[in-house]
Amino acid sequence: MGIEIERKFLVAGDGWRSAAERVQPMAQGYLNDLAVVAGGAQKASVRVRIEGEQAFLNLKSRQLGHTRQEFDYPIPVEDARQLLGLCVGGLIEKNRHYVRHEGHLWEVDEFLGDNAGLVVAELELGSADEAYVRPDWLGAEVTDEPRYYNLALAAHPYSRWTPAERGEA
Repeated sequence: MGIEIERKFLVAGDGWRSAAERVQPMAQGYLNDLAVVAGGAQKASVRVRIEGEQAFLNLKSRQLGHTRQEFDYPIPVEDARQLLGLCVGGLIEKNRHYVRHEGHLWEVDEFLGDNAGLVVAELELGSADEAYVRPDWLGAEVTDEPRYYNLALAAHPYSRWTPAERGEA
């Protein structure tokens, strides 16, 4: 069984850009929707993702917070393209920037399309209590806020968020 321990943060400013060591375009969609997962009818999201010349089928348990079960399986890219056509909700498009900081590899997702304008940073940890140094470009933690999960962004994209949902008052 795979376990993912991940913290998610908003990004404040562009200070991370100069430290990015590489960028990977991604497109992903979900074979089930937010309502069935959030409502408990299904206990995991089922995602199809294309990362450059690779593709994956991913299942992630629906627990809120930093620790969840996660299973990731490589699949042929052509199969992934066909599966993306079967997905519900919107397509998630983003550029993932890999940024090293103080011994950790941060994944900074710069969303495109209907989620353009949203930038989040994720950090995968080996344990829930693993220490890490916060980069100065890191904003508020949103690990426990479901609206920032990709499954939720597919159903209710950032472009349709109200000012209150965006944290603007």
